[in-house]
Amino acid sequence: MSNTIAVVGSINADLMIHVQRHPQPGETLHGSGGLILPGGKGANQAVAAALLGGDVHMVGAVGDDANAGPATSRLRSAGVDLDQMRVHPGPTGLAVVVVDARGENNIIVIAGANDSMDAVAVQEADEVITQASVVVLQGEIPRSGIERAAELTTGRLVVNLAPVLEVDRSVIMAADPLVVNEHEASLTLELLGCAVEPVAGGVGKHEDELAMARRLLKEGVPSVVLTLGADGALVGDGDSLTSVPSPTVLAVDTTGAGDAFVGALATRLALGWSLRDSAAFAARVGAFACTATGAQPSYPTEHDVLPEVG
Repeated sequence: MSNTIAVVGSINADLMIHVQRHPQPGETLHGSGGLILPGGKGANQAVAAALLGGDVHMVGAVGDDANAGPATSRLRSAGVDLDQMRVHPGPTGLAVVVVDARGENNIIVIAGANDSMDAVAVQEADEVITQASVVVLQGEIPRSGIERAAELTTGRLVVNLAPVLEVDRSVIMAADPLVVNEHEASLTLELLGCAVEPVAGGVGKHEDELAMARRLLKEGVPSVVLTLGADGALVGDGDSLTSVPSPTVLAVDTTGAGDAFVGALATRLALGWSLRDSAAFAARVGAFACTATGAQPSYPTEHDVLPEVG
């Protein structure tokens, strides 16, 4: 088994728009920006991992339109292997990203060529997937493609079920780890038929999230990383559940910070680090990504100094 990372997922062009605040329904606001930047959860995670020194192979698709170039620019400059990237007739995936003055974002995603990444397309990359030590999946390609990639995986499977979509239970039960935020954890539990009720009268911080992480582990998920934004993450492995703090930074734009976390996590897991140590490193990378505009352009290289906790 090599120490390569195979990322099976989406490749997008991101249309970046900046506003003072997000509009109300029916409201028109003036904005700025209009740049087309590379994005897509799969591509984001692949770039983040490659910039940190990972040997990364991207399995995905772009269209035959003008956005394909911008969408893949950072993948190429980061050194991601694109031999398994397909060109599908039609538009490249597009995300419209609206960021307010506080750095909070709203995102609308149009799948485009990503919708072509079904089981048949993923099967074409079977050699890369089966030989990878870590395979990373998200929720921005069709269900059949996700399920086939999980079936082909012989190494460690990292499932970032974002956005949450209905997949076979076996995919979730093979996730080591399952990486979700609190909203995605709740929806995943619903998929498993075991939603957790909010903790009544709880006074401790993140009690609901702790309950969800424990329930996912109880249901049989091998390991869980439940991300908490600026508060870091909860890391569960077997009977153990611990918290990992995040450095405090001045957030400029949180777009793609979660993907930076996942990409960083994959690089350390591929090197044989423990899940908790990998998540602690990933929290620092995710915090770094919040300090600049955009997703992939904000990611650190292995030579950058990461923020420290405390």
